Amino acid sequence: MNQVEYIDLHLKDFRETWDFQQAIQDRLIRAKTTGIDSGGLPCLIFVEHPHVYTLGRSGKENNLLINPEFLSSIGAAFYKTDRGGDITYHGPGQLVGYPIFDLQLLGIGVKKYIENLEESIIQTLSDFGLNTTRLEGATGVWLEAGNLKPVRKICAIGVKVSRGITMHGFALNVTTDLQYFSYINPCGFTDKGVTSMEKEKGFKPDMDQVKLTLRRNLAGLFGLEFL
Repeated sequence: MNQVEYIDLHLKDFRETWDFQQAIQDRLIRAKTTGIDSGGLPCLIFVEHPHVYTLGRSGKENNLLINPEFLSSIGAAFYKTDRGGDITYHGPGQLVGYPIFDLQLLGIGVKKYIENLEESIIQTLSDFGLNTTRLEGATGVWLEAGNLKPVRKICAIGVKVSRGITMHGFALNVTTDLQYFSYINPCGFTDKGVTSMEKEKGFKPDMDQVKLTLRRNLAGLFGLEFL
């Protein structure tokens, strides 16, 4: 059983959180490459961000459909990041998870790591009565088309791995204001929708219960003990 520190930052600025997780990743890489344990465990960070759009390293900036003036008028920020994937939105009501794990200690590669992240979300949503799936060629978790609804994304995933240490992660729409997704081509797609647990279920799920359920599923899939 691998011990991992669980940190809940609640509502926290994206840039500050990025710097925080980068510092943890740097510490774990130093310990791994020098053999000198500087203290501290791998971490799982849960957080909600104020309104922000983030662009992955292979993303296209023109997938942000608004100009800086409008961006400011809706109280949102924009950052180019070093994660995989294209553009996405983070905001209140969205559960963002940043696992900073050592894949070597877990005995898995990057592909299996992402599959486990997806599976943890799929299991969690099933626990809340939502049937979700993967979509070939599109990372993340989706609801299939039906009842005149398009294929729609409920969780985005974008990661960075350095020396086997992960950072960035996933963003699960719980009670997210989906209007903010209308100002981008989410994850670069123009033919797919975006949804949330609230929209699909017709009521606001309890965020603390979602966190607890997701942590349990992450622990089971990765063999973790949260401290």
